[in-house]
Amino acid sequence: MAVFTLLAGSGLLAGGYYFDSVPTPTDLKLPESTTVYYADGRTPMAKLGAENRTIVPYDQMNDSAKEAIVAAEDRTFWTNKGVDFTGVLRAAWSNLTGGQRQGASTITQQYARVAADLRGVTYSRKLREAVIAWKLDDKYSKDQILGFYLNTVPFGRGAYGIEAAAQTFFGKTVRRDAPPAQQLTRAEAMVLCAMVKQPEADPNDPEGSPGYDPARNARAKQNSIDRWNYIRDGMVKLGYLTPGEAANLAYPDDVKPIDKNAGQSELDGPAGLVVRHVLSELRQTEQFRGKTDEVIRDGGYKIVTTIDKRVQDAAEAAADIRRDTAPEAVRDQPKNWQAALVSVEPGTGRVLGYYGGNSGSGADYAGWYYDEQGQARGFGQHPPGSSFKVYDLAAAVENGISVKQHFDSPDTKEFPESGRTKGSSAGPIRNAEHAPCQPNCALWEATVASLNVTYFELTEKLGIAKVMDMAKRAGVNSMWETVKGNPQPQRVDLRDQPTEEVAKRFSTEVGIGQYGISVQDHANGMATFAAGGKRAESHFVRSVTKGEDKVYTEQLKGTDLGLDNEAIDQLDWTLRRVKAAKLNNGWDSAGKTGTWQAGQSTTQNVHTWMVGWTGALASAVWLGTTDGKPLKTKNGSYEVYGSTGPGPIWRQFMEQATAAMKLDPDKYRFGDPAFPDDTPTQTAPASPAPATSAPSPTARPTPTAEPSSPSPSPSERPTQPPSVSPSVSPLPSLSPSRTKRPQG
Repeated sequence: MAVFTLLAGSGLLAGGYYFDSVPTPTDLKLPESTTVYYADGRTPMAKLGAENRTIVPYDQMNDSAKEAIVAAEDRTFWTNKGVDFTGVLRAAWSNLTGGQRQGASTITQQYARVAADLRGVTYSRKLREAVIAWKLDDKYSKDQILGFYLNTVPFGRGAYGIEAAAQTFFGKTVRRDAPPAQQLTRAEAMVLCAMVKQPEADPNDPEGSPGYDPARNARAKQNSIDRWNYIRDGMVKLGYLTPGEAANLAYPDDVKPIDKNAGQSELDGPAGLVVRHVLSELRQTEQFRGKTDEVIRDGGYKIVTTIDKRVQDAAEAAADIRRDTAPEAVRDQPKNWQAALVSVEPGTGRVLGYYGGNSGSGADYAGWYYDEQGQARGFGQHPPGSSFKVYDLAAAVENGISVKQHFDSPDTKEFPESGRTKGSSAGPIRNAEHAPCQPNCALWEATVASLNVTYFELTEKLGIAKVMDMAKRAGVNSMWETVKGNPQPQRVDLRDQPTEEVAKRFSTEVGIGQYGISVQDHANGMATFAAGGKRAESHFVRSVTKGEDKVYTEQLKGTDLGLDNEAIDQLDWTLRRVKAAKLNNGWDSAGKTGTWQAGQSTTQNVHTWMVGWTGALASAVWLGTTDGKPLKTKNGSYEVYGSTGPGPIWRQFMEQATAAMKLDPDKYRFGDPAFPDDTPTQTAPASPAPATSAPSPTARPTPTAEPSSPSPSPSERPTQPPSVSPSVSPLPSLSPSRTKRPQG
């Protein structure tokens, strides 16, 4: 029977040699994990992909693993023909006579098994494995085959290949060009190569057959030590170690403990939302358009993001109001409170810090992104209230209106052309605050006091289109409009058509922040003013590489708003007088608060903002609620405003981030305006030109100063915020269970 089997095997072997194809390493297309890095290109943010694998070319590996794996798995590797015929016959005889089933595989055969996806311990599989191994040995050098093997074999804990194993178990690398202290040592490589025999515990008997991972349990550690000694003896026999070196070699005890969430933990935290934006951004590029996410996740790419780890840490410390690092004013507040923060680098558009929520798989309150199906996800749009007045002010100085020009600014004022009269359902425009300058205030005074009457008149004077065009050119790509008959605000892409046309869908209330924008867009707008009116598109990806090949590089394209130095200086001069924008670290800073009231209430707010910049950093902070209810403190107070809620978050973040970046504030000082057209006694016309195609007056609620035009009353609000939509038709939210919220 044995003779018959051998003869039959010889026939199969001969036939297979000519007809069995040999999959080359390029044919395998093995999944290789993609790593997402912070902006320094060295600090990992997250690992993507079904398998944790990082391929390292053989000639870039140090010798530690090469020697240890040969001593562990195939001591005749350098001399055999890819097949251990003696071992195959011995295994066949043992199997035929009822002995223990044996693999008897060389390193080349083991690689062939992976290459051809051969499973089980059958005779036909062993024959094909031997044929492929024999042909591999003919076609490739021993160095190449060993490199193939070390980059594909599983080591346990989801690590495939020696580099992933070195990082997973020891936090080191096999790259020979790394600093010596960071390279895998011989003793550590021997621990890893011991695990190849059984990478994972037997699921049917995890205690009795735990494998060789020393961190699993005491038996597994003893298994590891015994096999480590076996490998050490083999290295002596092969001449890799002298007896003296072997005697002085100690078993390493610095194996990392098992992390059950390894490979996923990074995606579960705040940085997980950054990864979602990264993938969304890459899907829009020429290199990845139309391809599935698996192409990116399993492609072995190195993605370097724009996120500065120092800035990100400061963002999370300030905006995650559940942490004890958050400002005292927002710490330990009710569970429905939620903050979001985005920071953008002036001049480049690089998003340096992003906090949209505490869960990478949950709601994003700072922005929105496209998922793999092209659906919009996120909850990042909120009515900006008075924080939007920065764009009104920029449009004013662009059009020659000095910040010292005076406006009629009573506590209440009618605007017939915009339908805001005593006889209308919305009523006249009112100020929520009173300023000493009233009723005749300079524009800068009205800005600091956040007078709605002044800014509503300014918007009428400029025209809706000019205000919206300034916001669009500065960085606000989207705005959410209220569509009659549709309870959910609809996203309008401001870049799709001329602003004059888009403006017809909005009313004069745009100037006092009635229509939602995203935190990310708002931060980008602030970055444009911080850069002296030079706008760049906000983005998350700096580069994508694979090995030595550059796959994608950010395109830093800037546009100039056309604001001259005097206009920028007046903007800075005015907004640095906002008390909430003052930093205590010596930096020149400018900013604006904003509040959006709940329903018709003049005392309860549901959205609060703080936005602003220094010459080196711009950021926007939103503080609101997850259920759309008014902000109510733990002490029962409704007195939550831009200056008291997001203001402390913004200031803490800006101070900590600039300190962490170690920048010199003297290099980013603001200029002083000359006020060449200073006309302090001039008063704006009481009845300015009509606004462009304003909606019906009855549709407009009554705004107050910082709490601008109101949202629906609390009783009208469902329990969850809406998702964003990329067009006038709504799209599903991140969570199917979330109800879409109407907009008043």
